[in-house]
This record gives sequence, C-alpha cells and structure tokens, in this order.
Amino acid sequence: MTVKNRIMIRIIGVFKAGCWLLMLCASLSANADQLSVLYLEQSIKKPPVLSNILPAPEDSGLRGAQLGIADNNTTGRFLNQQYQLSPLVSADSAVLLARASAWVGDGKGVIVANLPTDTLMKLMALPGIEQAIVFNIGSPDDALRQTQCRARLLHTLPSRAMLADALVQFLVAKRWNRWLLVKGQRPADQAFSRALERSAKRFNGKIIDTKTWSFATDLRRSAQQEMPLFTQTSSYHVTLVADESGDVGEYILYNTWHPRPVAGTQGLTPVGWHRVVEQWGAAQLQRRFSELAHRWMNSKDYAAWIALRAIGESVTRTNSTQTQVLYRYLLSPEFELAGFKGRTLSFRSWNGQLRQPIPLVHPRALVSQSPQDGFLHPITDLDTLGFDQAETRCAF
Repeated sequence: MTVKNRIMIRIIGVFKAGCWLLMLCASLSANADQLSVLYLEQSIKKPPVLSNILPAPEDSGLRGAQLGIADNNTTGRFLNQQYQLSPLVSADSAVLLARASAWVGDGKGVIVANLPTDTLMKLMALPGIEQAIVFNIGSPDDALRQTQCRARLLHTLPSRAMLADALVQFLVAKRWNRWLLVKGQRPADQAFSRALERSAKRFNGKIIDTKTWSFATDLRRSAQQEMPLFTQTSSYHVTLVADESGDVGEYILYNTWHPRPVAGTQGLTPVGWHRVVEQWGAAQLQRRFSELAHRWMNSKDYAAWIALRAIGESVTRTNSTQTQVLYRYLLSPEFELAGFKGRTLSFRSWNGQLRQPIPLVHPRALVSQSPQDGFLHPITDLDTLGFDQAETRCAF
C-alpha cells in the first residue's frame, strides 16, 4: 500500500470518527432532559421624582435570568440536561397572565416573575398554577412572606424586613442605637419605614423622631438651606432614610442638622447584591455578568440568577424535571445552594423565602454583611433576618 493510500485511509477514518461523534452528540441532545423557564416582567412607568437620579437598567432581572440559563447549560451539557428561557416583557398585566395561563396549561411548570405584588397575586390565582414553581424576583413586600404566602411561590429577592433587619443589626452592633427616621410619602417608602420600625423594636433600637418629606422642591438648588431645618431635632446617632424612589434621599447626606451618618435606602444601604461584592469568588460572577450584560449586576439580576441556579441544582440532585419533585426538594433540609455570599443558601419551608446574607454597601465599597456576630438563633443565624417561623401567619 502506498503512502498516499495510507494517508487517505487515515483521513477517512478520522472523518468517520468525527461523524460518529456528531451523531452521538445529536442523539444525546435529542434525548436530553429539557426544562423550559418562563420569564415574566411587567414594565412599570416610573413616576417623576424631585431629584435627578441614575435610573435602574431597563433589563434588570432579565439579564440575570439569561446568565442563570447559561450557567445551568454549562453544567447540564455533561449531565444530558438542557435549559431554555422564554422571556415576555409587557406593560399589560393581562398579556402576562394569559401567557402564564397558557404556559401551565401546556404542562410547563417553572416561572420567574418580575412582577408587582398585585399582578403576582393574580398569577398565583391562575388555574393550574398549583402544578408550577414560581420564583418572585420583583416584589420585596413583607406581606408576601408573612400574611399572603402562597404554596409554590418562592422568593429569591430579599424582603424589606430582611433588609431592615440586616441594617439595624449592624447599627446595634456598633452601638449606634438612636435614630432619626426620614421617610417619603410614596407607598414603598411607607412600607420600608414600617420595616425599619419593626426592626428597631426587634433589636432594641430607638427611633427618637420621625419626619415625613412633603415638599415639592428642586433640591439641587435648595438642599443646603432646607435639609438642616427639616432634620432639626434632639441628638441621635444615625439618620435612617426610607426613600425607595429616590425623591430626596440623595440630598440628606451631609445636609442634616446634626453631622451624622446616613443609612437606609441611601447612604449605607442593605441590598440583595451590588457590584462591590467581590469576596467568596463573587468577582468571577461579576465578570461573567458584565461580559453578558455590559453593566453591573444588581439585586434583581442576582435574584433571577439564583432562582435559575436553584432549579438547576435541584434537577441535578433529583435527576428529575417534574415540578412536584423539584418543589419538595427545594423546601427540604437537604437543599443547599452556593451563591457567592460566603454561606450556603436554602429556602424557608414556612414562607418560601431564600435565606441569604445581606451585604451592607455604599457606592464604592462593601462595609459589612449581615447577620452580624452575636445575633443568635437556635437553627441558623440567617433566620434572624426577616420573618422567623413564629412570626409568619402562613399555612401552605
């Protein structure tokens, strides 16, 4: 046999082997366990605010879900699993609910919901939703975790109670336990101020005075004149701010009557996630997200990402895509999830909230992470953040 013939035979052999591998991969792909996830987002027109602030990215949440799907498929490629994301963003809640109804009607069971509370409650009332798993990544409302809990509804976004507890623990640990509370008039501001008041009672802090901002003033020109008079009161350690929409909070720093630190929705802020979190391997998560979205990851992005990772972990551990099996495992003591926060994460069986540490940040650095040392719990100190089982009136 000539050298030329031998070379041709080898080339043909390599070609056949390559074809066989392609056919094998195609066969494995065709037989892979597939799990589709519906992403629903209701776009809400933001009301005008009194100050110019940096708006939240319009794709908050969606980009986190996309990264979660990509990460699941990276692992699933070796386990014969495939994940697909079906996103729908609309301002019309009826369109979103119709899509969800069709989704569960087709027997598909995983939904990531970036929705306001009223739309989320309508979603949980749809026929057939009891066969699904819904992840709430859009609403921090405490009622969803305390009085309006729903079976099959899991929360990966921290509640306002968790955020307030995380901040108040830090202040009490520093012995800065006398506070002036400044709040806005919008419903979200009132809700966060109530969470701060609850935390103050829970951890033995004292709100010495409460002031509600009611001026329609351009603070870019008048904050230095108006804020000192507005915040004038007896002495305290920290100014707490409840201004989720950003009306006036940015102008409270350095303009108070007493020279005091500012914390809450502005200043030192408790968050689900922030770009300054880089410990515990988080830098590589930040890098991968930045490459995907060309911006920094925020709390809603993280809530969506961790929801998809929870599903991926459950499919891997149970070797099942059945929502009944996955839901039982997610709420079981056996479920644990790595989330780049230095602790394993898990869901509270009594209200579906994801246990997780809460970073305390300012725009340039991570200051601390709660739960703080010394705040004890008989099971896990993570349950010192938010509603413990005895505080929740939920019955699944």
